[in-house]
Amino acid sequence: MRVGIDLGSRTIKVATLVDGVLQDFRVEESGFEPHRQALEMVGSYKPGKITATGYGRHLAHKHFAQDVITEIKAHALGARHYYPDCMTILDVGGQDCKVIVLNQSGKVANFQMNDKCAAGTGRFLEIMAASLGYTIKEFGEAAMTSHQDVVINSMCTVFAESEVISMKNSGIKPADIARAVHLSVTSRLVGMLNRIGYKEKVVFSGGVANNPCIVKMLEERLQIPVFIPETPDIVGALGAAIHAGKNENDTLS
Repeated sequence: MRVGIDLGSRTIKVATLVDGVLQDFRVEESGFEPHRQALEMVGSYKPGKITATGYGRHLAHKHFAQDVITEIKAHALGARHYYPDCMTILDVGGQDCKVIVLNQSGKVANFQMNDKCAAGTGRFLEIMAASLGYTIKEFGEAAMTSHQDVVINSMCTVFAESEVISMKNSGIKPADIARAVHLSVTSRLVGMLNRIGYKEKVVFSGGVANNPCIVKMLEERLQIPVFIPETPDIVGALGAAIHAGKNENDTLS
């Protein structure tokens, strides 16, 4: 058994592989001591090797993981496992966004990250949803009921939250504001894809890929289908598990 663990900013994901087949996975909140939480999560398995990725990968390596891999490589491996011919990965997690472009053989050709600001990430959506009284699931559903073109001018989390509260107090319907927030996030993601020069097929990974409104808006803006793995949250962990089962000279560069 090979185990991959992705210690993200918001959640920890574990994926296990046996003979190249995904056997099990877990997703839990990171907590105050993520390496201890991670160790508990892998404790029920009997891995031959553990590879860590994500923000806390070096902490995991220090305490229990045998190897580490960057998030870029992990998502490339994980996305190709689900979609062997994919060329672009859009990963939107709790605190960052990244776009990864692959070559024909699946190696990383280029990538771009937005890791300096929470704008456009899962955390941004959570804060905007809470300011309108929605759960994150309700937030996307509400946005899809609106057809109004309300504009959010700021993507800074602090200023955007103030803008949302001001809109709400001026009588704009919460669903219309929800749509405006989703349009702003989508525009930011499309901008990243356009800057890097994305190629079909585009795979959307990370927790935000579970938001059907963002997926729909991306497809409308890009005019191409966007492919979502069955469990988009664990793509990085799966890639780490795949790496754990490879020889060093087989890994992505």
